[in-house]
Parts: sequence; structure tokens; C-alpha cells
Amino acid sequence: MKPQMQPPSSALLLPTIQSSRATEAEMTIFPHCSELVSEVRLLPLPVVPEPRGNLTFIEGQRHVSFDIARVYYLYDVPSAAARGGHAHKALQQLLIAVSGSFDVTLDNGRLRRTVHLNRPNIGLLISSMIWREIDNFSSGGICLVLASLPYDEADYYRDYDTFLNAIG
Repeated sequence: MKPQMQPPSSALLLPTIQSSRATEAEMTIFPHCSELVSEVRLLPLPVVPEPRGNLTFIEGQRHVSFDIARVYYLYDVPSAAARGGHAHKALQQLLIAVSGSFDVTLDNGRLRRTVHLNRPNIGLLISSMIWREIDNFSSGGICLVLASLPYDEADYYRDYDTFLNAIG
């Protein structure tokens, strides 16, 4: 029997973070869903403040738990357009709003949450088996994506019902 999907909740607002150390409770979006669904969480990134401008950096196996195998970014996305609309079987990703803002709707087959990303020092870590849709791009919005694996079409669930069947 498939679980009933809950209607999307209001967009989650980013927690106010005074430093790069937020509590695990503040940063978790899907706590303890099931052993089949990996964690999705907001990840504070290091900031080196300077009068000449801030610098944020990310290192594989240090700031994210995976080696970074692929980097890509979405830009010039019309405000009415949506990206994503899929889940990955094995790939993990870190999404960052390096400019502007956008919404990411996350779905583990039981819960659906929308996260508004608008800070270049906060990433959204999405593990495998999470359906994601990205929309509501602001003018000039850029979504930077760091991925754990090179592109492989076989890693995608592009049909929502197939994704639901895979997670049980």
C-alpha cells in the first residue's frame, strides 16, 4: 500500500545563522524518515569575510561527505519555469543559490517540503532517493550543483510513479 502524500507545506524559511555552526535540528528537513530515504538538510558553508568581499569554499570529503565528481549550474531560468522533476538512485547533490533565489520542493514519497534558498553560504544537501523540483527563480538566480557522480541517465527516476514504486 502506498502512503498518502501530504499536501505541500509552506516554504521553509532558512534558519537565522549567526555563525557557520547551526544545530543538527535546525538543519534537518526530513528527520528519521526511513532507512530507505537518506537525509536532506541545510548545510552551512564556511565564509571567509573580507572588506574586499566574502569567500565561501567547499571541499569534497570535508564539507560534503562525497568526492565532487561533477559541477554544473542553472541560470537564466524563466521565473515560471521548473527544473528537476526527478530523483537519483545513487547520486548525492549539494545545491547552492550563489546568486538570487529559488525554491526546491523535496519529496521522499511520504512528505513534501519546499525550501527557499537565497544565501550563497547555505547549501541544500540532497541524498539519493529524494524527488526534487526547482522553481520560482528570481531574476539573476543561479543554482550551483555539486554532484557525487558523473552524469549517468541510468541513475535517474524521471517518472514519479516509478520513483514511488522503487521506495515502496
